Amino acid sequence: MSTTFNKQLAVAIGSDHAGFEYKEILKAALTADGWQVEDKGTHSLDSVDYPDFAHPVARAVESGACSFGVLICGSGEGVCITANKHQGIRAALCWNNEVAQLSRQHNNANVICLPARFVSEDAAKKMLQSFIHTAFEGGRHENRVNKIGC
Repeated sequence: MSTTFNKQLAVAIGSDHAGFEYKEILKAALTADGWQVEDKGTHSLDSVDYPDFAHPVARAVESGACSFGVLICGSGEGVCITANKHQGIRAALCWNNEVAQLSRQHNNANVICLPARFVSEDAAKKMLQSFIHTAFEGGRHENRVNKIGC
């Protein structure tokens, strides 16, 4: 199990129409921080179905092609539920900085899901940075994380 993210790999990012503007903001922040970004869409504010973008992000992380994933929709719930259908994904719905940190420390989350309609742009950027820079603690949490898969 990876304890930190590999900057040699890209970050997979995706959103539906409700998360599109935040996706563009977070893409720019990731690029400024030296990450390569694979944008899985959507590419406009036109109404779309969130699974069409959550599945490609989850597949990219699950396959090891990308270091981690970022998904954004209105509530964050739809993309989170979709991503977690993938065996190797531990997607975490984050609504504050502490939850973003704990999702990494205790759950070794590899996809952060953000609710664009319920958090500010600044909060989304801070949560993403916390998610990236927080390591999995392992120890007692590793046994629990190992029991997640079916």
